[in-house]
Amino acid sequence: MDTVPTVDPAMDAQPPALVVHAHPEPDSFASSQTRAAVEELRRSGHSVRVLDLYADGWNPVLDRGEFPPFEGPFKPQAEQMRAVREGTLSAEVRAHLDAVLSAELLVLSFPLWWFSMPAILKGWIDRVFVMGAAFGGEFGLFDRAALRGRRAMVLITTGGPEEAFAAGGAFGALDQFLFHVHRGMLEFVGYEPLPPVVTYAPARMSEAEREASLSAVRDAFAGIGVSAARL
Repeated sequence: MDTVPTVDPAMDAQPPALVVHAHPEPDSFASSQTRAAVEELRRSGHSVRVLDLYADGWNPVLDRGEFPPFEGPFKPQAEQMRAVREGTLSAEVRAHLDAVLSAELLVLSFPLWWFSMPAILKGWIDRVFVMGAAFGGEFGLFDRAALRGRRAMVLITTGGPEEAFAAGGAFGALDQFLFHVHRGMLEFVGYEPLPPVVTYAPARMSEAEREASLSAVRDAFAGIGVSAARL
């Protein structure tokens, strides 16, 4: 998934971006559009790190085995806060958390499955948006959370056509399905969500239509511009 950056040396450096990709097939359209987005971000001067969760064999399960032994019932967020305080986060989680904290733009790339994200990506959120480091503890929620002043967006594909996701369509407005991601995950830890980049029903497209859709993805990511200001 990761490629060598192509950057115009005359272009001002842009803030770093983190792309978290969740599709099990590297030759899928979702994977192709992620590569297009990464290439465009790099061409625009952003340094980009890509986390390909399926390729990396990411474990999505948050359980007590993630933490040093303790007595009593397992309360995940309490153990996350303890791990932050005592410096005992697992090396895997710490590395991904550091990647999040070092990026000004987060892109979540995934196919819309059951009107939501694949379980592996939800599990990444569970494990990496650590209480006490991304929100809570010395931080608050929303505009007081640790990732305030940064931006995030979703890059997705759907199985159904665009008209099915319109208000009054067969499935209903896409914004309804993305609310729990935008509000309950991204805004919750401080991000400002940008408009989603969506390719509708790529499996039903001709090759020419897929190429046009990839071009639209590149256009969406060209010069995206990310504010580094802290609120």
